[in-house]
Amino acid sequence: MKWKNNLKKKQVFILCLLLFLCLVSMVFVTNNYGVYDRPIAKVVHMEVTHSETEIDMNENKDRLYTQKLIGELKNGNQKGKKIELTNSYTKSKAYDQAYKTGDELFITIDKSKGKTLKGTIQDVKRDKYMMAGFWAFLIVLYGIGKKQGLFAVFSLAVNIALLAGALEIYVRTGQNLLLLSGLLVILFTVLSLLVINGPNQKTYAAILTTLLGTFASIGITLLVMRMTSENGLRYEEMQFLTRPYKTVFIAGLFIGALGAVMDVSITITSSIFELWEKNHDITIQALKKSGLEIGRDIMGTMTSILFFAYISGSIPMLILYLKNALPLGYTLSVNLSLELTRALAGGIGIVLAIPIGLYISIFFIKRKRANI
Repeated sequence: MKWKNNLKKKQVFILCLLLFLCLVSMVFVTNNYGVYDRPIAKVVHMEVTHSETEIDMNENKDRLYTQKLIGELKNGNQKGKKIELTNSYTKSKAYDQAYKTGDELFITIDKSKGKTLKGTIQDVKRDKYMMAGFWAFLIVLYGIGKKQGLFAVFSLAVNIALLAGALEIYVRTGQNLLLLSGLLVILFTVLSLLVINGPNQKTYAAILTTLLGTFASIGITLLVMRMTSENGLRYEEMQFLTRPYKTVFIAGLFIGALGAVMDVSITITSSIFELWEKNHDITIQALKKSGLEIGRDIMGTMTSILFFAYISGSIPMLILYLKNALPLGYTLSVNLSLELTRALAGGIGIVLAIPIGLYISIFFIKRKRANI
């Protein structure tokens, strides 16, 4: 009971520390104007001077609005002075946006002979919103996942750094992108699962399942692409790449399939090991039956999640194509062929990960049972 109380006190201490760091960092980013070289102005007054000017946007009518803004400079030699800004935005706000009182903007100060300063808006200062989102994510993650939640954030940061480093190597040296992607898959899998779950047999089973499922799914996908001569795949969305677009697409398949397969792998292996930990006398047949039932339950939902995740990014282009009266079949084939291929590759990995994870977990459990 004493160790439980100590653990609870430690968790409360860490949560209080996170909240304190959150408060300190939010105070800093709210008042960190001096760290920026670019001038920053805070909007203190806004009014719409012109509105409902009709413009022609590729045969679609839109409305153009003009705002007159008064801002207060927050940094630089002219800190505290007022500056006039003008902003134009469309009703759809597809390529622009409206501003309101309290917004903080990066600007350039125009040269003016008059006493009134005038400037041009460059961007919005968003660091405090990003910091607030980060801390909300971190605190909720720790509140639910405790120590593993913090490890998950650390693992995510390491994976982002590895991905950025691999892309930088590819762009600068032209190394084989597929080889780099394969190495990334191995590093992502090993580091993520070891950091979050620690070195144990459940983790090793999940690592093996993830790697076998991912590489098997990519192998099957490449085989089908070769047998069909890639008929039906439309690479128009990659037309601006100066690199081999097929190689880039396959590398994306690697990374995309990994996420889904890793999720299913840890679910299956954790479930099987948990069943065995709760009852060491459970039979292998019962474990197989339970594992297959769990796999069937998650297989459909995980495949649907992949489909929704990939297709959601294509919705704006689908609307754009259909709005311009392009045929439905052409619209779907151009915008969804690659997304559906990614979803199917991940779906194959999900299905394969279930039996692979089941039998690998049972293999480790048999070894543990033999050593008892």
